[in-house]
Amino acid sequence: VEALDTIRVLLTVHYDGSAFHGWQYQPDQRTVQGIVQDALTRLTGEFRTVMGSGRTDTGVHATGQVAGVDVPRRWHPNELKRALNAILPEDIWVQSARAAALDFNPRFDALARTYIYKIGLDPESASPIHQRWCWALCKDLPMPALAQAAAPLLGEHSFEAFSKSGQPERGYRCNIFIAEWSDWELGTQFTITANRYLHHMVRYLVGTMIDV
Repeated sequence: VEALDTIRVLLTVHYDGSAFHGWQYQPDQRTVQGIVQDALTRLTGEFRTVMGSGRTDTGVHATGQVAGVDVPRRWHPNELKRALNAILPEDIWVQSARAAALDFNPRFDALARTYIYKIGLDPESASPIHQRWCWALCKDLPMPALAQAAAPLLGEHSFEAFSKSGQPERGYRCNIFIAEWSDWELGTQFTITANRYLHHMVRYLVGTMIDV
């Protein structure tokens, strides 16, 4: 299909990451990208590559993953959203779909991405109803010390020590705009907004702050 016959559609996708091996496609593994690509291929009759704004790890949920895909111009974004939601599994939901410029890249044109890491301090957080949505630590934490540990994260730094593996082509430097702890119903949560992240960076940061 030639470019003039296609449009680029941006999908805002929510998913429960519990049963996925992350966002990025992996052969013989259930991934969010793989499932969405399969659904789009079924609808359009041709293989469709989906470009995500970020690569979430195994077990990570999303309420605003932006993904781009090129589809035949006959597909209105709203019709595509309805059709996708009709065939996607229950743990993936397309919140919105809108047209974008053909050269827009969700990964490289995104200005920032936000992660929220929830810690369950209340014993009730260990309930199976809540456990998949948080780290059920079930004990008190020194909140002033956590806030003090988060403050130096702001700004641009090398986070090589907080990554499972690097991305040599882009280096280890990340620019952190927000890094703060706040309360939620069953405990505390760490909110971080940055221009980019390294593999496992957020969970390593959270684990280190709690250990300190």
